[in-house]
Amino acid sequence: MQTANPAQGNDEIDLVTIWERLWQRRRWIAVSTLLFGALALIYCLVARPVFTATATIMPPQQQNNSMGMLLGQLGGLTGGAGGLAGLKTPNDLYIGILQSRTVADGLIRRFQLKRHYDISSQDRARAELRARSQFSSGKDGLITINVDDTDPKFAAALANGYIDELKTVNQSLAVTDAAKRRLFFEQQMRQTKDLLADAEAALRKTQEKTGMIQLEGQLPAIVGSVTQLRANIAAKEVQLEAMRSYATTQNPLYIRTEQELGGLREQLAKLETGSSNGGDLMVPTGKVAQSGLEYLRRLRDVKYQETIFELLAKQYELARIDESKDSSLIQVLDSAVTPEKKSRPKRAIIMLMALFAGAVVGAATALLRAQLAEQGRLRRERQPALALRGES
Repeated sequence: MQTANPAQGNDEIDLVTIWERLWQRRRWIAVSTLLFGALALIYCLVARPVFTATATIMPPQQQNNSMGMLLGQLGGLTGGAGGLAGLKTPNDLYIGILQSRTVADGLIRRFQLKRHYDISSQDRARAELRARSQFSSGKDGLITINVDDTDPKFAAALANGYIDELKTVNQSLAVTDAAKRRLFFEQQMRQTKDLLADAEAALRKTQEKTGMIQLEGQLPAIVGSVTQLRANIAAKEVQLEAMRSYATTQNPLYIRTEQELGGLREQLAKLETGSSNGGDLMVPTGKVAQSGLEYLRRLRDVKYQETIFELLAKQYELARIDESKDSSLIQVLDSAVTPEKKSRPKRAIIMLMALFAGAVVGAATALLRAQLAEQGRLRRERQPALALRGES
């Protein structure tokens, strides 16, 4: 003989009982559902429609190709830029700029949002603008700007205003790789320019002090002059020695030759000792090594600073070209246009949710009322039995 499961029977009885109670109070459930539906319909009719304007932008793409053309020329110098060539600017950075207080204040001033939102506080205006604006970055690298407002034209204008403010802030801040490189090389160029001016001034002082203007040209000239003077002196000495054999010391030709020999010896002494006039470009041979070494050191400093400045100038120009490409700035793929359809309230969804909520609330209250009525009936049935027991 098969035994019935008591739990199963209880569940079956309970389900039947629940269904009977719901059916008995079906009018109450219907009234509750219709009431919630009516309230939702009134809300949909009274609530002002909200329109969403959407704009899509593509942030600057990093372009390091031209930077790599001269990277090897500076060697470790570019490391001072903090590894600029490897930096990437994520979309989150531009979304952060869009959500910044600077952009919000610019939009509040430009579109007079305090008056539009009927708000007197700047903080509340920022909060209201933040609540009506949404920014998202997709896997395709694009940034989407959504702005909600009851006026569709104003929503589109505000979404495009975000783009304008982002461009303004992006131009004033070095947020791109090329802009950071440009600022770095611009600073390095100013420092190198000052060092080059100091090196040129030191070279000029050395030239004035030593008389060495151009070592490559002056040294052969000095050696040639000394050699020529010594050859002329030797020739005059031979000529004078020959004249002594047939002329006296009173001979005018002998006197003139002797005077010419003295003049040549005096010029040679000037070249060798340095007792020359200030305007003489001939450096004394006794000081050629010292003067030449000092001149070469100063000239080397000038050439070094000139080379560094030239390399930095090339890097600076390339960074400027890359910056003009990077911030070309922010490319607008889709400007915000006036939306034709409202984004909310969604009447169909609201009505369905309200009807469902009304049915659930009606069923719950119907079961509660039935439970309370059942408990009251049981108490009334127990009262006569308790009274009889009390009398007996």
